Amino acid sequence: MQFLCIGVNGSAVEVMQYIEKELRQLKDKKINYSINEINSDGLTSIICTLNEGRIYREKSLESYKVLITYISNALADYIMKQYEERLLTRIISGNFCYFNGAERREILSRALKIIKNEDKTFINSLFHIKRRSIIIKRLMDYFENSNSIILDGFVNFRLKEYMKDLEDVVDKAVDDFLTDREYKEFIRLLRYFVDIQEPKIDTVHVVVNFDSRYVLLDGTRREITNECVREYVNEISTEINYDDLLVSSLITFAPKKIILHGTGRFRNKELIETIKSIFIGRVVICHGCEVCSAKMLKSETKK
Repeated sequence: MQFLCIGVNGSAVEVMQYIEKELRQLKDKKINYSINEINSDGLTSIICTLNEGRIYREKSLESYKVLITYISNALADYIMKQYEERLLTRIISGNFCYFNGAERREILSRALKIIKNEDKTFINSLFHIKRRSIIIKRLMDYFENSNSIILDGFVNFRLKEYMKDLEDVVDKAVDDFLTDREYKEFIRLLRYFVDIQEPKIDTVHVVVNFDSRYVLLDGTRREITNECVREYVNEISTEINYDDLLVSSLITFAPKKIILHGTGRFRNKELIETIKSIFIGRVVICHGCEVCSAKMLKSETKK
């Protein structure tokens, strides 16, 4: 009689559900099996047994390999669902203990977003397949030499490559967290700088020109410029970053009101949110006017 024994600390209800769901497919392969649960000293054991009767040995071995494959798939899904958050938490607590509780929770949230592929990216989909494949292979390798496994021990000591992948996820989450924190601190600094300045102009209209450059207009809709903008352009020997130039110009003017026209033509959509974050309560999105629909703006630069 051939069987597999899976040891689980605590309740085995969910493990049983994963296994039973996977093994239902064996009916089409005419493989007879039974599943039983045994409780002893706090450890629950799930026994999956082949009921092949007096079938010849070669067929029995083939059925046993199929059983191993299906159970390995079921256990891989269970491990990814039930263990990954705990493992990520342990990695964060061990490797990044210098972050406070709130920061560690934020990092965990970002890590979970990656492994759950909440952004639906192709790379994260491939990463999910890779992690699952690693676990399945390790399980099948393990069952080649043993028919008894304790899940906690297997996860903690037999999945080094898988754990390395989870550590990489945490590292990526930490990098994203720090980058986002630095960005927010920078935005706060710019906001403070704007708030302490006296507005040099009441209203600034921002329009995307025909060549994808930003044009600034005053309240009378005449193009405006000043020495600091010219100096910025003259001092830059490399390619001009027009997003930076726009933000720099707006900070210099510190207007009471900023009207953004034709936001659909903004190549960098994040720039709109950046401007709104710096100039809180001063930004208005125009949804249609003669300026928005203009294909080209005539420039009358003040000198």
